[in-house]
Amino acid sequence: MAKRSDNVTKGVERAPMRSLFYAMGYTKEELERPLIGVVSAHSEIVPGHINLDKITEAVKAGVRMAGGTPIMFPSIGVCDGIAMGHVGMKYSLASRELIADSVETMAAAHQFDGLVLVPNCDKIVPGMVMGAVRLDIPAVVCSGGPMMSGLVDGTEASLSKIFEAVGARKAGIIDDAGLEEYEQNICPGCGSCSGMYTANSMNCLCEAIGIALPGNGTIPAVHSGRIMLAKHAGMAIMDLVEKNITARQIINEKSIRNAVACDMALGCSTNSVLHLLAIAHEAGVELNMEIFNEISAKTPNLCHLAPAGGTHMHDLNNAGGVQAVLAELNKKNLIDTSLITANGNTVAENIKNARVKTDAIKPIDKPFMESGGLAIMWGNIAQEGSVVKRSAVAPEMLQHTGPARVYNSEEEAIKDIYEGKINDGDVVVIRYEGPKGGPGMREMLNPTSALAGMKKDKTVALITDGRFSGASRGASIGHVCPEAASGGNIGLLKEGDIIEIDIPAGKLNARVSDEEFAERRKAYVPREPNIKSGWLYRYSKMVGPASKGAIMLED
Repeated sequence: MAKRSDNVTKGVERAPMRSLFYAMGYTKEELERPLIGVVSAHSEIVPGHINLDKITEAVKAGVRMAGGTPIMFPSIGVCDGIAMGHVGMKYSLASRELIADSVETMAAAHQFDGLVLVPNCDKIVPGMVMGAVRLDIPAVVCSGGPMMSGLVDGTEASLSKIFEAVGARKAGIIDDAGLEEYEQNICPGCGSCSGMYTANSMNCLCEAIGIALPGNGTIPAVHSGRIMLAKHAGMAIMDLVEKNITARQIINEKSIRNAVACDMALGCSTNSVLHLLAIAHEAGVELNMEIFNEISAKTPNLCHLAPAGGTHMHDLNNAGGVQAVLAELNKKNLIDTSLITANGNTVAENIKNARVKTDAIKPIDKPFMESGGLAIMWGNIAQEGSVVKRSAVAPEMLQHTGPARVYNSEEEAIKDIYEGKINDGDVVVIRYEGPKGGPGMREMLNPTSALAGMKKDKTVALITDGRFSGASRGASIGHVCPEAASGGNIGLLKEGDIIEIDIPAGKLNARVSDEEFAERRKAYVPREPNIKSGWLYRYSKMVGPASKGAIMLED
């Protein structure tokens, strides 16, 4: 059977191409085998990626063991924690599109027969998957694994706690020595930060959707099992290439619905909504905000990992991992178990012996909540939807009414928060942080964590047309759409407008009449993005709404 790589290795006409392979030390024997692109996001600026050189080498070993020729090429990756709270965060979500485009470019230009994607952190995982699905060639995801939790004053903790510690320090609740204790001990080593933040959410959902092997989402970065998994991923891609099982055969409407159900059971990051929408788009699958709520309504929430609770990714791994969660969901027929996955097995075969081993995963008959960890909300300031991590909201904040405190950037809001100008009952509104208006739809962990550190997460709500981090907790409602820069009503809110939040009912409204909004709109001039050059400016002109996954528009 002809291979894609024959386009660069076979025939008289390809002699020049073969000479270039020989220039790199490849042999004739290696060029006879399937060529497997190993997309490595290894770098020395991201804790989740610092170990990916080891993972990449293990993947390459697996490919060779199974008779293929592995060829590594790199991917960029932004560390969201380091980029948080300044202009750097504008580049984070937007980098997803660069990553997808670069995977497409490298794989198409060099005609690889299959891909093993080696990401770990927030936008790199969905970006690589988007590129592979766009190409529709055999592909397997093998992430670098989660970080172990830190230990602060005898208590396990993760990255969100140090952001909250900053708020506590600003409020005088802890001193410099207390902050230093967090700083030195919160992140003990390599891996994606140890809560159910966006990176771990997407690595778990890759497993649920079938494009990654069992264990991908939860085996810690420092465990030997992570190296074994990487070797098996290298072997698995060879099986997929031989059988011509492509990315879109694995990622399809049914498997995406499985992923959404798992998302709700795990209580994943709100960012998972953006990324699943974008992946679905590349797969040619219709996915919308209504489907998320439909699945959430019937899917119990089984996990309260940080920031929703005190357990971390290694606890989820010890409890049976994603496969145990899927097995629980299957007890109520909430997933399709007939689907093929990256190891060649069906979902049913993968979960056959899976079981819950600890209470980090609740049994489906005794869940944390009868509905999913995420909720989609609509109303007169979110006509096209908004998203909240319901599982991380205190019960007393599930319904909240209060006056709007309106800010046109994260910087304006965080200044008042740090200066103690936010009062109990307030609703902090941060706008012009959407995909267009930011540009780049910044994650805003600083405001949410500062309020939590100041003990105001149970009295103050936040809403934004930007994003909140997977590490955010409290009544933090993001992805408000349409965004202010696109003329959304969030841009028409005024200081003191009364905001009504009803998370169980999925409602987000301002006590402002349609007539009053229409009157305000007459004088409304949306602000221009504050970045006017470079590719991020081009992004602001081409990016679509959050309700569509903030994908690049094609027309």
